[in-house]
Amino acid sequence: MPTPQRTLDGPAPLSPTSSGAPETPGARHPSPSGQRGYDTGLLVLRLVLGLAMAAHGSQKLFGWFGGNGLDGTAQFFTSVGYPAGHTMALVAGATETFGGLGLALGLCTPLAGAAVLGTMINASAVTWGDGFFAPGGVEYAVVLAAGAGGLALTGPGRYAADSLLPVLREHRLVHGVLALLLGLAAAAAVLLVRS
Repeated sequence: MPTPQRTLDGPAPLSPTSSGAPETPGARHPSPSGQRGYDTGLLVLRLVLGLAMAAHGSQKLFGWFGGNGLDGTAQFFTSVGYPAGHTMALVAGATETFGGLGLALGLCTPLAGAAVLGTMINASAVTWGDGFFAPGGVEYAVVLAAGAGGLALTGPGRYAADSLLPVLREHRLVHGVLALLLGLAAAAAVLLVRS
């Protein structure tokens, strides 16, 4: 077995990894089965969180699953201090529906996660005075926001539509961070117009 040769400049360079970067001594690389487990776990999280959000949004938009539809949701938004209740209901319903579907499919995952995070921040603001625990408190919205934010940061895994998109094929933390900053800014802007 050959050994690395030393030069006056120090030890020989480490063998490159598949990304082209030198391998760090002692670094762990997931085994194929470990990578499949990671990707499968992300898929399960995306499907459950995404489809729950999409169903929640369709309650607002279409009145499906026992929801109030746009008119009933608009009345609710007006009653809790949002101006232009009908517009806010449409925005919230569309954001939840399409953000949820984006998470479930793993399509534009950083933006989908940011969209869900932003709407859940507003949902938390509405129920903040009711304590932490469900059914009236912020517990459910906080869990959904954390899951969506986590998915924006980690990426969707390999079993996702993003793996077919050149820009998002290799998820980068900066994509998630920038998307979350956008989601936080949008949530803050909406909260500022609430009376």
